[in-house]
This record gives sequence, structure tokens and C-alpha cells, in this order.
Amino acid sequence: MSLAEIIGQEKAIRILTGVLERNRLASSYIFCGEPGIGKKLTALNFAKAINCLKDLDASLPPQPPPAKGGITGGVDSSLITHRSSPIDACDQCESCLKIDAGSHPDLLLVAPEDRQIKIDEIRLIDDSLSFRPFEGRKKVVIVDDADTMNIASANAFLKTLEEPPEDSVLILISPRPDRLPATILSRCSRVNFFALSPGPCREVLRGKVPDEEIEAMARLSMGRPGLALSSDLKEEIAWFSGLLKAMLNAEKDSWASREEMDKWFEYVLTMVRDAAVLRITGEASQLLSADLADLREYVYKVGKYTELQVIINIYKELSLLKGLLMFNLNKSITWNYTASLLRKGLVI
Repeated sequence: MSLAEIIGQEKAIRILTGVLERNRLASSYIFCGEPGIGKKLTALNFAKAINCLKDLDASLPPQPPPAKGGITGGVDSSLITHRSSPIDACDQCESCLKIDAGSHPDLLLVAPEDRQIKIDEIRLIDDSLSFRPFEGRKKVVIVDDADTMNIASANAFLKTLEEPPEDSVLILISPRPDRLPATILSRCSRVNFFALSPGPCREVLRGKVPDEEIEAMARLSMGRPGLALSSDLKEEIAWFSGLLKAMLNAEKDSWASREEMDKWFEYVLTMVRDAAVLRITGEASQLLSADLADLREYVYKVGKYTELQVIINIYKELSLLKGLLMFNLNKSITWNYTASLLRKGLVI
């Protein structure tokens, strides 16, 4: 895949290809946007475009075989560094194929372990950047979920951003950039990504899920096809429905983690949003949850018997709670407060 083949993020792709056309690469970027909309996929293909060898194939002299025990597949990095920048990846050269296979020596992927990026991962980045590129024009480091850096790792990473090697590009990926220190954000060129509209979302899902499920998946993922492809949405809806019933029956909190709380609030907001749409239009065709019986029952009751302003107020309260989850709200208190909010406000 190349940048041109990424679906639904035309604005971000124009920015990145424009940078490549003008040969004006920044030393660091931050890709911002909700989970499951193509930020990591774009970062990988941007790395491919940066290091693509397509312009060299016809002009390079034959390369001698590597010395025994040496680096394989080497193209003289000085030749690569001084060639004109490609607009996109060719998907056929050795560099593109190695990045696709996850074996390119000049690409480093960093992701959180136990929900945190710790200082050891930052030291790994520094170690990698201390060497010149082995085969490519640039060393590319992609930091996924960069907002999970703890204080020590963020401070260490700031030093890396302040004095980046000239032959390196750092790409941070974050759905919650506001959780990163302002000193880090100010040193990165920001590229915003947005949830996909229904047509592009269906296009991404086509061929990856059964045809009869594409429409429901596209709507339930709310423009985030990566989430639909990484989980079984129907199972998750059943899980959400079970927890909602337990909450309405005043049972003990059943959230296992903050991640589960965040996911649950995504679904309850979808349900309340659908109830508002039903209350306003009286039609079910626009409902995200129209194809799933576990949600449909709740949506119809709330939409039919609860006043619109009450639904809107509940939605605002739930949105506020979801935003506060990053501050590690107490699970039991949040559960009980949410249950009280739903039982008193909505007719379910």
C-alpha cells in the first residue's frame, strides 16, 4: 500500500505528499485523531515514501555483495540521501518490501507496554538514532499511543526532540494529544486525522468483513473502521448490554479496567445519540444501532418516552464523564453515579 491508496484521509495525505514533493521534511510529526482511523497505517506508508528507492533503480551501478556477516541489501546511503525526494512509495523496491515485512533496519516502532511508554523505550529510541541510517535516507521512529508516556519518559523524549539527528524523522501517534506536555507538542508538526464518512468507511471494510455486515459495522464503528476490524462489534454490543442491565438493576460495578470504562461510555453515548435522532426524526433508518437488537430495544424506549432536552442533558453529562476518565476516576463511584443518572433521567 502507498499513501495514495489510504482511504478517507485526503487532507492529511495532501499535507504529507506536499512535504515530500517540496523535500521539506520536518524532524518530528504528531498524527492526531480517534483510534481506528488510519494514523498508524499512514505513518508506516509515510516511512515507506521517505525511504523508497524507486528513483535509484535505473541509475545505480551494480552493488557488490555484502561482506560476510555484514548488513544485507545495502544501497550506498550517501547516494540515497542526495537524490530527489519521492512523492509516494512504489511498493516494489527492497525498502518498501522490508517496511511491509517489519524488517527494515531504519524503522523503529515503539508502543506502550502495560499501558505505558516507559523510559526504557525512550532509551531504545536514542540508541537507534545514535547510528546513521543503514540502508535508507532517514531513520524513522514511530511512537504509537505517545500520550501514554509517563513523566520520566516524556522528559527524556523531550531531549530527543530538542536535538534530533538530521537524518531522522520522529512520528508520534496519539488519540489524546492534550495529555502530552506542551513542550513536546510545540516541537512537532501536527497532522490531524478525522473519522471517516460512511462511504469511505464501507470501502475500507469491503472484502474484510462479510458483505451483509458492512453497513452495520460502518455505522457502529462511527467512522473508525480499524476498530471494527480489530474486534467483534456484535460481541462487544452484547457485553455493553449486559453491563447496562446490571447497572440499571443496581448491581455491583463490573468494569474490569479503565479501558473497559472508556469503551462502555462509547457505546452508551451511541445509544443516547440514537435516541435523540429517533426523538427528532421519528425514523430508525439513521440509527447507528438499528441493526442490533441488544441496543435497539433501549434506543426505542428512550427515544419514544423521554423528552428531547432530557436526552441532550444526559448526553452532555455522559460526555463529560468520559472525558474525565483519564484522571482515573473511582470505578465504583463512577458506576453508581452513571446508574443514577440513567435511571432518573431516561425511560429505559
